[in-house]
Amino acid sequence: MKVQLLVITKAPVPGRSKTRLSPPCTPEQAAAIAAAAVGDTLDAVRATPAARRVVALDGYRGPLDLTDCTVVPQADGDLGTRLAAAFRDAMAGPDGDLPTLLIGMDTPQVTPELLTGCLARLAEGGPGTAVLGVAPDGGWWALGLHSPGPAAVLADVPMSRDDTAARTREALVAAGLALLDLPELTDIDHFPDAVAVAAECGPGTRTRRVVEEIAAALGGAA
Repeated sequence: MKVQLLVITKAPVPGRSKTRLSPPCTPEQAAAIAAAAVGDTLDAVRATPAARRVVALDGYRGPLDLTDCTVVPQADGDLGTRLAAAFRDAMAGPDGDLPTLLIGMDTPQVTPELLTGCLARLAEGGPGTAVLGVAPDGGWWALGLHSPGPAAVLADVPMSRDDTAARTREALVAAGLALLDLPELTDIDHFPDAVAVAAECGPGTRTRRVVEEIAAALGGAA
């Protein structure tokens, strides 16, 4: 499909990655979950038919496997500003001017089949539409746009709140777009979320293995 996938992520570093997992996780355990989630997410992205795959990365790539991905640095600023800039940078130039689905690394339960369906919904909607996948906590896990201009509204949307998805929807509709819904997915914010998401991941995935190992180590603290 003439579409692209965009993943926005931090390099997994203790003390900077998934800090809301602590407590009960140590910073090192939180970073291990983040690294596993990024790895599983990128595996699914690479296995999804797309014209281009872009990673908007905050930090040093280190051991991250970014094979078959174009890497762009994240802009400075709050999350909304960085999301808007990620769309702009990923969709710049003749090779990047494609309908683009942005996801984070917080939903490692995504599969190539799910992402393919989301990309198809984005492509079929055409210009003047956007696709949005919400999370049960009121946030969102995926946003697809046909051009980078409407992403500018994200800079004014408060992020990481229970009304973030609703405010994002309102801002995009006010910008003249019709919103199409994607499936709802739980994202990893707190440790109970990590346990729930890991249970949805396949038995051979990094996320499931790492979360189960950390849950066992934490015992009653989880």
